[in-house]
Amino acid sequence: MKKAMPIGIEDFQELRGRYYFVDKTDFIRQLIDQHSKVTLLTRPRRFGKTLTLNMLEYFFAIDKEKESRHLFDGLAIERAGASYMSERGQYPVVFITLKDTNALDWISMQAYFRIFFSSLFMRFRYLEQSPTILADSKKFFSKIIDRQASLDELSYALSFLLDLLHQHYGKKVILLIDEYDAPIQQAWENGFYKECISFMKQMLGSALKSNDDLEFAVLTGVLRVAKESIFSDLNNLDVCSVLSSQYDDAIGFTPAEVEKMAADLGMEDRLPEIQQWYDGYRFGQAEIYNPWSVINFFRNGEIGDYWVNTSGNGIIREMLQQANDDTIQNLQSLLSGASIQTAIREGVIYDDIGEDEDALYTMLLTTGYLTIKSRRRGIGGLICELMIPNREVQDIYRYEVLNKTRQGRSMARLSNLLDNLMQGRAEAFAEGLTSYIRSLVSTYDAANKESFYHGFMLGMTALFVPDYIIESNRESGYGRFDLAIFPKDTKKAGVIMEFKAAASEDELQTKAEDALRQIAEKAYDAEFQKRGIMNVWKYGIAFCGKKISVKA
Repeated sequence: MKKAMPIGIEDFQELRGRYYFVDKTDFIRQLIDQHSKVTLLTRPRRFGKTLTLNMLEYFFAIDKEKESRHLFDGLAIERAGASYMSERGQYPVVFITLKDTNALDWISMQAYFRIFFSSLFMRFRYLEQSPTILADSKKFFSKIIDRQASLDELSYALSFLLDLLHQHYGKKVILLIDEYDAPIQQAWENGFYKECISFMKQMLGSALKSNDDLEFAVLTGVLRVAKESIFSDLNNLDVCSVLSSQYDDAIGFTPAEVEKMAADLGMEDRLPEIQQWYDGYRFGQAEIYNPWSVINFFRNGEIGDYWVNTSGNGIIREMLQQANDDTIQNLQSLLSGASIQTAIREGVIYDDIGEDEDALYTMLLTTGYLTIKSRRRGIGGLICELMIPNREVQDIYRYEVLNKTRQGRSMARLSNLLDNLMQGRAEAFAEGLTSYIRSLVSTYDAANKESFYHGFMLGMTALFVPDYIIESNRESGYGRFDLAIFPKDTKKAGVIMEFKAAASEDELQTKAEDALRQIAEKAYDAEFQKRGIMNVWKYGIAFCGKKISVKA
């Protein structure tokens, strides 16, 4: 079987005809059996949300009945039985996607929605000829197409369209909304959050709440936005997030599906690589691979950072922006393959990120930069053990940490600095580090003494992942070392560092010697011996503003 990989294909009919196909149609059976009035599926970007809703449109849409007549032949939904297939082509369906929202201010966003609804209504222009629809309704229909509707009128446009379709067909409507939260994210990033939230609340609320024209609705997005009351009035909403077991394998590839792909494409020997780089997500009870990266791998035949190249990774930059000592230590744990523990609150909003550390980690979970290792019920919500899911996402963190550290300087220069560190070339290392600090560190930053330098050094050590394990503030011997670099290959040398802040430049040398002496007196190298690492470079490093002294 040699079919092209469906990179960026979001039309179900096109996918079925020309591309390698992974059968996810059992989701249709699950939806028919247990759907709520309104279902919200939250998943990371590029996991197949748009294609999933397009599949639902082809299956249920009355105006696609002819096109879909043989589209589902031999698939899981057909094998489920005739009672399920009898639902095919039986409903008016409205499928919209908001993922292409791209506005830098509220005026532009209003213009976008006028164009958006005009284009949407053009798809249903046959309603202007419907004998069951009143003349006044047809006039308002034309007003929206002509982009003459006010903002208040636009906020009811979606609900109005459902009403007209119900009148025309005599059947309730299925509503499918893809990436419902994309406009909200745009508004948050560009400073018109409140205006956008107000509009979205009215638009979605009028279409979804107590609407007799609605059969059911399925929405997808990255985040559940609750606090703004967009959904707070909906008592018929079923949120199926990355924490939920319902529909947990509907979006993304399961291990069995990836194994079948590898067998079909003659690449079974590459499965260990694929698993290491693109597996590791846990949605509900399901183990999930990143589908975008897997498809790209099978097309190119080589490992690559495919998912990272589809976004700016702003949420990680936000994490680095507000990093404190705890965040730095968490980052170090995550980069080393360990897990961290935090409370998860799914009802967070974008504004919470800068004020609430739990909100930040909730965002990192829902956007796909972390995944759940374990969870338990805590006060007011879930306490979750989180980890980086795979090598590809680990690379994203490494890049962003290093990018922040090098501040435009070449990666080769940073690599050379760290080579000197690992080879025990103390003088060359001190010279390189001094040069970095002189050009990159403001006096204000340096005033934060040890914690700043600790974070600065930790950022540089991201270059060592995954061949080394980086640990900080860990007990060893008779105390706690500041920073240690453990090689996974025990034949290589490790590094242990102790930092001291000097009150004046005159104290620098003495403080560096004190730090080195502390490593010996408190037997900080005990942890290395326990791990079978016999060669350890020991560094005492003292800082005063932009001046340093290194003893090794």
